Amino acid sequence: MKKILILLLLVFATLPVKPQEAKIILTPAPLPQPRINGTKIYGVRPGSPFLFKIAATGEKPLKYEVVNLPAGLSCDPHSGQISGVLNKPGEYKTTVVVSNRLGSAKRYFKIVCGNTLALTPYMGWNSWYVWENHVTDKIMREAADAMVSSGMIDHGYTYVNIDDCWSAKPGSKDSSLLVAPRDTGGQINSNKRFPDMKSLTGYIHSKGLKAGIYTSPGTVTCAGHTAVYGHEEEDIARFADWEYDFLKYDWCSYDNIGKRDNLNDLQKPYILVSDVLKKQKRDIILNLCQYGMGKVWKWGKSVGGQSWRTADDLGGSFEGIGTALFRDGFDVYSRDSLHLYAGPGAWNDPDYLLIGYLSNWKGQTVPTPLTPNEQYTQVSLWSLVAAPLILSGDITRMDDFTLSLLTNDEIIEVDQDPLGKPGYRVMKDGNSEVWIRHLEDGSNAVGLFNRGDNEVQVTAKWSDLGISGEKFARDLWRQKELGSYRDNFTATVGRHGVVMIRFYSGPTK
Repeated sequence: MKKILILLLLVFATLPVKPQEAKIILTPAPLPQPRINGTKIYGVRPGSPFLFKIAATGEKPLKYEVVNLPAGLSCDPHSGQISGVLNKPGEYKTTVVVSNRLGSAKRYFKIVCGNTLALTPYMGWNSWYVWENHVTDKIMREAADAMVSSGMIDHGYTYVNIDDCWSAKPGSKDSSLLVAPRDTGGQINSNKRFPDMKSLTGYIHSKGLKAGIYTSPGTVTCAGHTAVYGHEEEDIARFADWEYDFLKYDWCSYDNIGKRDNLNDLQKPYILVSDVLKKQKRDIILNLCQYGMGKVWKWGKSVGGQSWRTADDLGGSFEGIGTALFRDGFDVYSRDSLHLYAGPGAWNDPDYLLIGYLSNWKGQTVPTPLTPNEQYTQVSLWSLVAAPLILSGDITRMDDFTLSLLTNDEIIEVDQDPLGKPGYRVMKDGNSEVWIRHLEDGSNAVGLFNRGDNEVQVTAKWSDLGISGEKFARDLWRQKELGSYRDNFTATVGRHGVVMIRFYSGPTK
């Protein structure tokens, strides 16, 4: 027995110890002068309600103006909300101007009226990984309030999305979930926790934000609540009548209807829902949530998805979030060359940003298990691969560190780049990796990653990046110019950390 204990002690002594990392804030505070943030391009279908909030920082009050705004649209100069309806297809090139007592900023903004939505990856918040099966109307309204009061709305965050558990749950012992699954017309009902869905979306919209909802193509959702199977037409029409702007469509109980190893079965429910969505008189983003089955990145766009999940739930196991980050982020994307299958209107979705406070699936809300370095790594990688930036931590109690991760505008600019070309890995040497994303202005965003347990030097070689000559480097997290380099760039990268650089052919943008 004594020998066994000694052996166990020796084993544990050789295991890597997870270091205690300080939450070092790298993102500089916004300046008091106006700065325009978020996406530079926006897609809408002809005849659909138009709602877009200009994202801008600077000392309040701010004044908003859009030059050359097409007929049918107007901009509120106080809120920065653009609203109305565009009936004529086409591309409309405008200029956004934001001013305050200290000056003004302007930037181009292109509106594309056609059949393509989500021209850049969507940004926002989802309820699942913090509120899971006890989400309520009150929680959703508080989330919308927090997106405004925290300033996230000023950096381009837009969607406030309910996940599972808003509909009836047959057989539940909770009276708030025991309602008639459908009304007399066959349309799905919300449970008592959501007494008035249209009032909820109206509240969210009044803030310049958009509202998302969740269901499954099967008979019940993952958590056993009523889903849409056999009622797709009625239920999607109800979502549109409730004025939702986003639909997460989760495979779940469709396992009882279709087979995972049959491509036609995998595609059938998404083709059906996409066709129904196209009939609605409002734009509803479709997120295919089926965990990468059948290499969905190869066909997600063709069945009408604006995004598709590429792997299992990142937070399926609270303790395993860090492992899943590297497996389902780095490895899935590089192994299957996912960058080849995404672009404007069609995005790979590696799941949500799991930072801040999360549910530990034991009835408690606790800080993320990701170290500060790992949190920088997640936000950086998601931006490089052009993933949706959806926080699923508690948006109502973010500390300064969490908020700094979400509101670095130079990192967000990489994610929202209008060219829409996702990044990819160009070098792997042991635990060191280099990823590149080509950007609209001809510059390149480059991530130097360290997947190892010790601090290392990581080098980005021009020969790997496919560039040549003198390049100027800018540290995106610190928003700081680093000087010029030839042939290569080397940085010290901490355990499970990242250095994010933008390389230019000149010293400024």
